[in-house]
Amino acid sequence: MDMQFDRNRRREKSYRGVEGTIVSMEPTRMGNRRADGCVMFVGLEDKDGNLVNFLISPTTFVLDYVMLREGMEVTMFYRMDEPVPLIYPPQYRAAVAVPRRSGQMVDVDYYNRSLINQDMTLQLNLNGSVDITTTNNQRFLGSPANNDLVVVYSSSTRSIPAQTTPSRIVVLCPKSV
Repeated sequence: MDMQFDRNRRREKSYRGVEGTIVSMEPTRMGNRRADGCVMFVGLEDKDGNLVNFLISPTTFVLDYVMLREGMEVTMFYRMDEPVPLIYPPQYRAAVAVPRRSGQMVDVDYYNRSLINQDMTLQLNLNGSVDITTTNNQRFLGSPANNDLVVVYSSSTRSIPAQTTPSRIVVLCPKSV
């Protein structure tokens, strides 16, 4: 029996975003390490008044390298496949932090070889003007397909999937490289 796998098959979403306002920021420790200021414990209040806590570490990518502060409106993205403690309020390790800007939309997800995200809601149209970089702000010279991406755009079509020509793409290169 010949088993073939559909490579365009819909996969589960890798990242989930929480929008809100930063209400607290405190240095904290991870594991046995002391609180040395490298890891921040950030309290985020969503639009319904719910509190969600995030750990911001040196591996968290902050779009545009903005200094996070209390009172700032942000979207924090976390990986859906990472373990989380079963506590209230919920606590996640932030993978990406995006300060909110008027007219700017951001999607963080895995994009397949056709540049469609995992939940098949957004397809990227690339032209020569799209700025593609890595998290350390270096030009990315390969294809962004088959990678986790931070996609910054201002508009999209109403088709399914919606299509956009992003203004910027940041490739979240694997940590094991």
